[in-house]
Amino acid sequence: MAGVNGEKLKRLRAWVQNYEWGRSGAEAEVARLLALNTGAEIEPNKPYAEFWMGTHDSGPNVLVEEEGEEEEEEKEQQDVRLKEWIEKNPKVLGHKVLEKWGSDLPFLFKAHPDKELAKELHKMKSNLYKDANHKPEMALAITEFRALCGFITLQELKEVLEDVPEIVELVGTASAKQVVDIDERGGDTADKAKTALRSVFTQLMSASKEMTTKAISKLKSRLLLQSQLRSLTEKEELVLQLEKQYPGDIGVLSAFFFNYVKLKPGEALYLAANEPHAYLSGDCVECMATSDNVVRAGLTPKHRDIQTLCSMLTYNQGYPEILSGLALSPYITRYLPPFDEFEVDRCILPKGSSVVFPAIPGPSIFLAFVGEGKMKTGCWEGIVTEGDVVFEPANTELVITATASELQLYRAGINSRFFHGL
Repeated sequence: MAGVNGEKLKRLRAWVQNYEWGRSGAEAEVARLLALNTGAEIEPNKPYAEFWMGTHDSGPNVLVEEEGEEEEEEKEQQDVRLKEWIEKNPKVLGHKVLEKWGSDLPFLFKAHPDKELAKELHKMKSNLYKDANHKPEMALAITEFRALCGFITLQELKEVLEDVPEIVELVGTASAKQVVDIDERGGDTADKAKTALRSVFTQLMSASKEMTTKAISKLKSRLLLQSQLRSLTEKEELVLQLEKQYPGDIGVLSAFFFNYVKLKPGEALYLAANEPHAYLSGDCVECMATSDNVVRAGLTPKHRDIQTLCSMLTYNQGYPEILSGLALSPYITRYLPPFDEFEVDRCILPKGSSVVFPAIPGPSIFLAFVGEGKMKTGCWEGIVTEGDVVFEPANTELVITATASELQLYRAGINSRFFHGL
């Protein structure tokens, strides 16, 4: 596969994370992608959680050499990592990318298909504990998609503390009163709200297991009783669902603090660094920055670990911005978060249709999610089928045609605003 700059497109063998909260065996969409991408045999009892595309050390991708390619150096090494190859061929990144981020991809691309609510709750808790320094990221919904992300507004938080006595029991009346008494007309309201939110959230996350279990039991009994008298709110129904699948977990109560977001297919949300979130259900592709450091605090944190974690969150409040995307053509929609490191394109090509991805000054990674098609550059063409992952060097024009069926693919690349100085 060769581009206008003479560099070849590279097929990649992606990486799958087998976190314990993943879906097992054949029912896992991630397992399907893995089998299609690598030919690996799927183990029925093994969890398959995330499909990673990029150079991250925790999930390195490997180049797949195609028949007839004459790169002797790579033939000597059976598994050439994409990261190593880029380091040896830095011009594939383009000079602006190389100048800003060095000889590595500044983004990590993932597929997160169809997660189970309870298992994702566990992931949220684990992420809070071991990945406190969340990176900027964006999730693009492939199907109906639900998430908890970012802290609710001050007014909503006041309502939670007035309506959920079980939380007040855990955080203490004084901390709760500190929030409820904030005058929203004051000039320093935002700072006061942030300080008060940090205090109550830290108190909640620091509660003992015994107190937490007792509070959740009380909450469950109260909501089940009230459900006979009134319709429960969406958040209350979610909390009961979480409790059923994860009894006694602090995440059941902390869900009240976060925005409950529902995305339609083709909608995306983005989160800045240090914003708490959990993707609850539905299929999505996700892109995140890889340039930030990660603070690890252990999976079973001691009190001080929770204090460290809670001190690192931004405590910004409000509903996340939902992106509907910018239509570049009848077939391509682009999603541009306010981060230089990445953007994502969604391309849905009807059978027989073609589309051109113009040459751009940075690299891209393509994932064929559904269907079959043909990729063509200046002097090469090849077939892509679902599960294929392709690295495209900078300055490469690419024509894609859907052949046997509709082709659905996703592209991650450097945010185009970065190249235009916006």
